[in-house]
Amino acid sequence: MPTSMVAGNWKMNTTLAQAVELAAGVRDGAGSLAGVDIVLCPPHISLQAVAEAVRGSAVKVGAQNMHFETTGAFTGEISSAMLKEVGCTYVILGHSERRHLFGEAETMINKKVHAAISGGLLPILCVGELLGQREAGETEAVIERQLQEGLSQVGVEKMAAVTIAYEPCWAIGTGKTAAPQQAQEVHAFIRKTLEGLYGRSLAQESRIQYGGSANPGNAAELLEQPDVDGLLVGGASLKGKDFLAIVDAAG
Repeated sequence: MPTSMVAGNWKMNTTLAQAVELAAGVRDGAGSLAGVDIVLCPPHISLQAVAEAVRGSAVKVGAQNMHFETTGAFTGEISSAMLKEVGCTYVILGHSERRHLFGEAETMINKKVHAAISGGLLPILCVGELLGQREAGETEAVIERQLQEGLSQVGVEKMAAVTIAYEPCWAIGTGKTAAPQQAQEVHAFIRKTLEGLYGRSLAQESRIQYGGSANPGNAAELLEQPDVDGLLVGGASLKGKDFLAIVDAAG
């Protein structure tokens, strides 16, 4: 099975000084912890400073988004080359807030996945259903479509670079969390879908994170599920002590 990953998505939070302080605390608290990949995803303005703060440690840095073009007249956007230059290893793509607040379509997300891999970054591709879709029994159909379209033309070799993050949109920033069994059911479906797309071996090797209001109180139980390979943490990642407790649960 893949190594667990705990990634902290700080969203539009932290000043530059706060980001560096938080990163240093995670760096020192994590020490040389083995068996868990730790990724911090601060706002773009703090990426270089956070990368410097964790340099030489096991902690990696990721961006929260990127554009699919390498250069051009795209005011306010940032490219894979720019992210690599400031020290990024990972990039979150297709986050529910990008989909639903900013209208990012599957075709755009797919272009970003290809651009990230071509640019030397490791994409964390988010998928997940809205509350109404879950209540209508459409969860699997929504997830399958997002995977098929988001990974369109992503071959086996490229897919090895991709982490999938399941984020039930009704559990993002709401304090609600999918019950461990609910998370497991969807993660198992994701792995089954990946098996249909890429074969059993790659599906078993693929890392599937859970990303819906994970916290120190539920992390261990979520991570005990056989198809949950890590956590994409939102609000709890803004408190160093809480984030490190989640990292410990994954270790």
